[in-house]
Amino acid sequence: MAFDYTPYLRMSKMPHLWCPGCGIGIVVKSMIRAIDRMGWDKNDIAVVSGIGCTSRAPGYLDMNTLHTTHGRSISFATGIKLVRPEKHVIVIAGDGDMTAIGGNHFIHACRRNIDITCIIVNNNIYGMTGGQYSPTTPRGAKAATAPWGNMDASFNLTDLAIGAGATYVARGQVGNGTQMERFIRDGLSHHGFSVIETLANCHTQYGRRNKLPDPMQLIKDIQEHSVSKSKAEKMNPEEMEGKLIIGELYKNTQRPEFCDEYEKLCQRVQELTKKVEAPV
Repeated sequence: MAFDYTPYLRMSKMPHLWCPGCGIGIVVKSMIRAIDRMGWDKNDIAVVSGIGCTSRAPGYLDMNTLHTTHGRSISFATGIKLVRPEKHVIVIAGDGDMTAIGGNHFIHACRRNIDITCIIVNNNIYGMTGGQYSPTTPRGAKAATAPWGNMDASFNLTDLAIGAGATYVARGQVGNGTQMERFIRDGLSHHGFSVIETLANCHTQYGRRNKLPDPMQLIKDIQEHSVSKSKAEKMNPEEMEGKLIIGELYKNTQRPEFCDEYEKLCQRVQELTKKVEAPV
């Protein structure tokens, strides 16, 4: 029996504004299935976004949602989590929104290890604002602001997340929604800062500038440049050139979570205050 997404969607907001064939829809459906399998009450979930194509997702989700300013989704999500640590907080954002203007917030959320799940839809471009190149646009790829090819080296988002301190890091791709659902579910169940990068197609802004204008053609190209973690371990650096590893890349359950440590600090301060105020 087909999965029924309607209980999790604001159907009054349909039809959505994404381009036909956009990979964001695959990511959102995978996220909904993962949430459903967690068995959580929708009232206990907050989904936060910034600005961009991906960041329009919360508008269609029938949960507690927050559409914030460009690059600031993690700041708002952190506030929610600190006030209501028992709630489940999810951030969904594009590669530009999260790692360019929002890059500072991203690395410090990783460092703090706050219990937020961050889903980054990486389509290698600023899709909504005109097709400018982003921190993940491959070297040599064309964009509105790089008509002769991008000369910058691109971020490896999962390496960045691991290096900054995230305690669950995985990468999936839109050609395998079932696998992506599993990574998101594992990220949701992890107690700490979780990062799930999803390689997605933007055939409208990225694809048509790079001779991949058809969505299935671009998804196939993503698959051809992806390699499983187990296979990558057997490949040499030359064979890995231009490839991205798909899989659960890092998990650490030993590092303390930020809200837990904050609560401990508050309790210590309260105890010390009582001692100071106690009559002699």
